[in-house]
Amino acid sequence: QVQLTESGGGSVQAGGSLRLSCQYSDHSYRTTCMAWFRQVPGRQREAVAGINDDGTTTYPESVKGRFTISIDTAKNTLYLQMNSLKPEDTAMYSCMAPCTYCSGGYCYWPEYASWGQGTQVTVSS
Repeated sequence: QVQLTESGGGSVQAGGSLRLSCQYSDHSYRTTCMAWFRQVPGRQREAVAGINDDGTTTYPESVKGRFTISIDTAKNTLYLQMNSLKPEDTAMYSCMAPCTYCSGGYCYWPEYASWGQGTQVTVSS
């Protein structure tokens, strides 16, 4: 099972930017569907970005145009660039792999998918 380690979270004012990183342990995952999720206590976890093995990406409307997912296969790292952050973006962000497929702002994943421990993002107004 792949190991996923996130970093890059923190506190930022509204309108600011953060870049999250997710280092994965298995080099073969460079061609696998991967995704970023976020969760607020008491609410359902939601996908915020997904990248399929063919390179296509998907985002929900809530972050479209502000968040960008990318992979640096040389560094075994998945990124999430977050711009124009809003207080409602405050959450624990986690990466996940492998997903089955991502489309229409949603990602599907198998039971054996791995999740990182998460990194907290706090956006103040």
